[in-house]
Amino acid sequence: MVSHTETIATFAAVFATLWVAHTVGDHWVQSSAQSAAKGKPGWVGRLADTRHVIGLTLTKAVLLVLAVLVLDLHLTAVGLTIGLALDAASHWWADRRSTLAWLAKVTNKTEFYNLGTGAHPHHPTTAEGKPAAHIGTGAYALDQAFHALFLFFAALIIASV
Repeated sequence: MVSHTETIATFAAVFATLWVAHTVGDHWVQSSAQSAAKGKPGWVGRLADTRHVIGLTLTKAVLLVLAVLVLDLHLTAVGLTIGLALDAASHWWADRRSTLAWLAKVTNKTEFYNLGTGAHPHHPTTAEGKPAAHIGTGAYALDQAFHALFLFFAALIIASV
């Protein structure tokens, strides 16, 4: 029987591993072509998003295997399958872009979603009044927060099933 303390420690290790793998997979493994195309309508966007999520999920699986081996974590195939599938499905949904924009709209977050873009009323501009380069947008912040929420759910499932 697994102790409560061991389950908590496993959750912490799994969440930390998923977070690192998510960051690596979303920013280093994802190709520029996948990033540019995954939000496009139709099959071009769906397939680009699918390729991205496959690479992302493989990154998470590899790092989880490493964590299991080094930390002697006790995970089940069922928990891993359900947790990674939930994470992959939620990531694919959000990365279609129109879906996350819809969620921002229905949660009254459209202004924040548009932060840092020309669509925001207070977008950054150069001295010449043109859109200025910057780091990050509201859409990116909401995207990453959405992914973090589902990493949390995935880690709960993986650690407890």
